[in-house]
Amino acid sequence: MNLNIYKQNFIVCGAGSGLGRAITEKLLEEGAVVYALTRTISKLDELKKVFPEQLHLYPIDLVRIDEIKSFLDSVQTVPFSGALLNAGGPPAKAGMETTLEDWDTAYHHLVRWKIYFTQQLIKRMKALSYGRLLFIESAAVKQPVENLILSTSMRLAVTGFVKTLSQEIAAQHITMNVLAPGFHDTPAVKRVFDKKASAENITLEEAKASFLKNIPTHTLGTAGNFGSLGAFLLSPASAYITGQTISIDGGLTKFIFG
Repeated sequence: MNLNIYKQNFIVCGAGSGLGRAITEKLLEEGAVVYALTRTISKLDELKKVFPEQLHLYPIDLVRIDEIKSFLDSVQTVPFSGALLNAGGPPAKAGMETTLEDWDTAYHHLVRWKIYFTQQLIKRMKALSYGRLLFIESAAVKQPVENLILSTSMRLAVTGFVKTLSQEIAAQHITMNVLAPGFHDTPAVKRVFDKKASAENITLEEAKASFLKNIPTHTLGTAGNFGSLGAFLLSPASAYITGQTISIDGGLTKFIFG
């Protein structure tokens, strides 16, 4: 399927690994130009060699608003068609293990910078009467996962922000959607398995198996399939989809409107 994004410009946050990396690769394969934001640009060195003209690398700590502002100032004249707002989650903890400092940190890492970045991007997209904003959160916003209370709570705040704001800007042909991944074969999922193994004094493989048995497909998701859906939602083909939180979880979410 031709997504009609050849030479269009996209921002991808958290592009260095995992699901953000998967969407970056798919956008590049479709001929798009990607401005990749990551704390460690060396993770993208090999990809840069394959797509030297399409991939632009920026070492940015997204929690630092001043670094986001500096980036946006440096690309003022670039007409962005879309952006992926994505970052890693906080440590896996049970509710009574958390401190107020944990909650403050989680807010800054998962919510605060996304609000600022989104507001700035929408200002630019309104001038173009077009834009695609996509957020990677978690299937836990629909069905909580043990030991992820910090992530679930903060990502719920983001989904509420996206749903509400999407209604305000839809008439300007700007869409906002959330991808809610379940367990995918990425480095991030290992922390969940590690936490369960430690808490229950079982092996890592036993912890992994206990999660897989609750997934109807009995498999972890692949980054490649995830990237394809992400690229579609960032393309013109997704024009009539906005304000949605879309599960990609192998059937893990059990309720009817999962």
